[in-house]
Amino acid sequence: MSHPQRPKPAQLFFSVFAGREDFIEEAIKALETCLGPCDFQSPLLPFDQTNYYEPEFGPDLKRKFVFFKDLIPQAKIVPVKHLAYKIERRLSHAGKRLVNIDPGYLLLERLVLVTFKNFSHRIYLGDGVYAEVTLLYQKGAFRPLPWTYPDYASPEALAIFLKARERYREKLKNVT
Repeated sequence: MSHPQRPKPAQLFFSVFAGREDFIEEAIKALETCLGPCDFQSPLLPFDQTNYYEPEFGPDLKRKFVFFKDLIPQAKIVPVKHLAYKIERRLSHAGKRLVNIDPGYLLLERLVLVTFKNFSHRIYLGDGVYAEVTLLYQKGAFRPLPWTYPDYASPEALAIFLKARERYREKLKNVT
C-alpha cells in the first residue's frame, strides 16, 4: 500500500476589481496586511467581459490579478475566501461593496477559483466554500474548460497566468 502524496503548496492569487483604481489598491493593501507582500501584479485590465456586476459597481470596471510571495497549503484557501469576504465588507459603503475580491490558487497543472456559490462542477471544501478548476495546463499552455469565465480565458489573462506559473515553478525549487 502506498502512502498518500503530500500536496504541493499553492501560489495564492486574487482577482480584485472595482470602478476605481484607488479601491483596488486599498483592497490589495488590506490583503498584504493579512497575508504578507505580493510579488507580482498584473497591469490594470478592463473588466468588460460581462455586465453582471454593473448594477452593484457601476460601469467601466477595472481589475488586477495579484499574486502573493508566500506559497500556501491548498487547504488554507477556505479561510482565505472568508478573509476576502471580510475585507470586501470592511471596504463597503452604506452596505454596498466598492470592490470585489476573489481568491484562487495556481499549481503547475491547474488554476483553481473558490466561491460561496454551489454549481454542478464545483466541489465543496467546507465552511461554505466551493472550489472550481478553471484552467488546466496542457501542452505548454493554460486551457479553459466549458465553465471557465470568458475573462479568465482571454489571451491577456492566460498570458498573466502563464507568467505566474513560471514564477511559481521557481518558488517550488526552494520548497523542501
